[in-house]
Amino acid sequence: MKVFEVVLTKSYVVKIEAENENKAKEFAEFFTDDIQNISTAADEVNYNFKISEIDCKLNNAIEVIKRGTRILK
Repeated sequence: MKVFEVVLTKSYVVKIEAENENKAKEFAEFFTDDIQNISTAADEVNYNFKISEIDCKLNNAIEVIKRGTRILK
């Protein structure tokens, strides 16, 4: 089979509780970069493909919206 590298852009909305906007941004970026291949062996056979590597190239917060305050106990 031929090998291709495909660049994907994905964005997520992460609801996070933090002390301030900067920490919310930092923690959302840092703790959400776990990208996994979720295809199964059956998917690879049925659709004739195989993902050999996924490398996260972009993980930036573009907007932070304060939704309220919650007291953590």
